[in-house]
Amino acid sequence: MNWLLPIPVLLPLFAAGLALLASRRPRLQQLMSILTLVIVLGVGISLAIAANESPVVLDMGNWAAPIGVTLVADRLASLMLVVSQLVTLAVLSYSVAQNLTDDDPDVPVAIFHPTYLILVAGVSNAFLTGDLFNLYVGFEMLLGASFVLITLGGTEGRTRAGTIYVVISLVSSLIFLIGIAYAYAATGTINLAELALRLRELEAPSGMIIELTLLVAFGIKAAVFPLAAWLPDSYPTAPAPVTAVFAGLLTKVGIYALIRLEVLLFPGRETDLLLGVVGVATMIVGILGAVAQDDIRRILSFTLVSHIGFMIWGLALHSLNGVAATIFYAAHHILVQATLFLIVGLIERYRGTASLRELGGMFKGYPLLSGMFLVAALNLIGIPPLTGFVGKLGLAQASVNSGNSLLAWALLGAGLVTSFLTLYVVVKVWNYAFWQPADDHYVIDRELGEEMSARQQAAYEIRIQRQRQLADKSDLLQDCSRTEAEKSATGTNHLMYVAAGGLLVVMLAMSGFAGFVYKYAQAAAFDQLTRYTYIHAVLGEDRRGIGESKTLREEAPQYLQEWSINWYEKGQRK
Repeated sequence: MNWLLPIPVLLPLFAAGLALLASRRPRLQQLMSILTLVIVLGVGISLAIAANESPVVLDMGNWAAPIGVTLVADRLASLMLVVSQLVTLAVLSYSVAQNLTDDDPDVPVAIFHPTYLILVAGVSNAFLTGDLFNLYVGFEMLLGASFVLITLGGTEGRTRAGTIYVVISLVSSLIFLIGIAYAYAATGTINLAELALRLRELEAPSGMIIELTLLVAFGIKAAVFPLAAWLPDSYPTAPAPVTAVFAGLLTKVGIYALIRLEVLLFPGRETDLLLGVVGVATMIVGILGAVAQDDIRRILSFTLVSHIGFMIWGLALHSLNGVAATIFYAAHHILVQATLFLIVGLIERYRGTASLRELGGMFKGYPLLSGMFLVAALNLIGIPPLTGFVGKLGLAQASVNSGNSLLAWALLGAGLVTSFLTLYVVVKVWNYAFWQPADDHYVIDRELGEEMSARQQAAYEIRIQRQRQLADKSDLLQDCSRTEAEKSATGTNHLMYVAAGGLLVVMLAMSGFAGFVYKYAQAAAFDQLTRYTYIHAVLGEDRRGIGESKTLREEAPQYLQEWSINWYEKGQRK
């Protein structure tokens, strides 16, 4: 099966070149893009099935690891790859359907499809690579493509948001590159499997410097607090399909990199407390930001930041249950966030805005769309038996099973508070956008109560005025980010509903088979924590690859199994 490994990377790149050549034939572009992603999804599913038996490994160009660049599809990479491919296919289908509805010659399809395919190739490369520098290459591919996608249309708002996004991304990439240089200077390798062996031999100061440098780089990309201020101002300005794929995937690539960093490369280090504090702060600050917003796009952007904290929660516990819950929750969150942003795109097509001050009565006019939003939002909250509940339950169990650790209980408390505030935010959106009549006033426009004293009324007026100013500013930013064609575009078609509904069906299917998916995530977590499966699959018996390898887990040499299990048990006791 290892010959399939390059396909998720090379086929989208090849198709991007063909799509660029077919820039004057948009329908051909669309067909090539969809066929490419369908093929890539089939390859991803095949790799996930094969990886459940053993990691699938390929040394590119038959240059044996650790000299050559290695591609590795273990359970972790395969699960993330399949979920990401489902999202990219659904988002592309939505975009094509939207273009068919508009039939607008000014829509930049000649730019969109090649760039989108490069983004897909970059995400696939980041998940499949077994080389630290090639991970950097994958990040740069998807970031370079995202620079183009986030500024499509060239409006004032998108240019401003794109500038912030570019600067922050370049800073994080520079820090990542410095971390790679530190790691290579200290160990003489950038192969992840060999780094897992050599980094444990470093003195504490050197190892800590490398870990913290990479932690900051990946933390920016994953949008953890206090490195997440760029996200709420950047994502909501892009077109709905672009925002959906950004919200679903880009931060999760950062989470994936953090899992590899903290579990494969630096197990047992003294960063658990730091991760725990960051996780608590990310959950609380993110959801408080969502509570203060009056635009659905910005609300979802802040909840995106907040729920990144749930994934950091599992990493901070550094246990089998914690890492498994993190992997499962990351897969769940990719689907939920992408689905919600596509649904918001449909809302904007009908009403021309996502501002709660201007929406209302959506349930009466569009019951199907309202039901789709409600199901996805309930999954975001974590209502049983949906996947959000399964992931949060796994994290809660990991905290309880960790003993009397103050950190574990603090994370559990922050998770409960965040979940209840997420419920409040969803009820707020449902009430003002869907349930209450369209001619009813938004809460900040209601008259002051007559029973208040003059002093209370004055203070209340000041607060209401500030809320209005913030809401006006948010509406203005959103208006400046949309092109004239997008402002005038109305209506949808069945294919747009099929694309958004398809992700909803996948999300519900994942809930139905949550036990199977969670067991797969647990097995992926165990492989990462024990590490001998990954290391032996890449390096073989003599710590050097053979150019083409696929080894069963039980074939790993005894010394490597014993060494890895000792590290695993040490981390469990800790």
